[in-house]
Amino acid sequence: MAFIELRNVTKTYRKGEHVVVPLADVSLDIQAGEFCVLLGPSGSGKTTLMNLIAAVDRADKGIVRVGDTDLSRMSASALADWRARTVGYIFQQSNLVPVLTAYENVELPLWLQPLSRAERHRRTSLALAAVGLTDRADHLPRQLSGGQEQRVAIARAIVADPPLLVADEPTGNLDHESADGVLALLERLNRERGKTIVMVTHDPRAAERGTRHFRLDKGILTEGEEARR
Repeated sequence: MAFIELRNVTKTYRKGEHVVVPLADVSLDIQAGEFCVLLGPSGSGKTTLMNLIAAVDRADKGIVRVGDTDLSRMSASALADWRARTVGYIFQQSNLVPVLTAYENVELPLWLQPLSRAERHRRTSLALAAVGLTDRADHLPRQLSGGQEQRVAIARAIVADPPLLVADEPTGNLDHESADGVLALLERLNRERGKTIVMVTHDPRAAERGTRHFRLDKGILTEGEEARR
């Protein structure tokens, strides 16, 4: 069984008098440990699809299953618990809390879990070490470069050791050098730690890091070489 499974998924939104259909009868399988890239023009449904996989949003029709969990059958509170255990979300903006240090920002998700202070410290330290920022643990976001901020955001996403990482344009606001560093880190998390990654991007250079490629356009999903054109 695939780690991520979508079957005949449709999602619609109402915009005034118009109905927008970002996803129309979409089906796909993603295996555990794959690094998948979602491509397509703005407004094509990429973020919508990623949000369904991450249980941030719900499909109008169809089945979304991650692991052995059918997300369409869960209550809102059960989904929140599931997300905390299963999904690390990386945004285009790092979304760090400006008054908290890098360490405190990374530690935040662990406060949702019944962990001791010592265990929170161990996991936070490991996450910061994984992104190469142990020496910046006591720095505030304004004292970090853009690339360092995004690496803190990645540490926050992995601190609870989720099997799934979803990344929405994670290099969109970075210069080439910083972007390459973030992408190399995502590759390492995929290759060495077995994280399944679903990444939305407009950047062809970022897309090259993926092992599978999908394109969304007018609600229709395509895969492979056709998706990369």
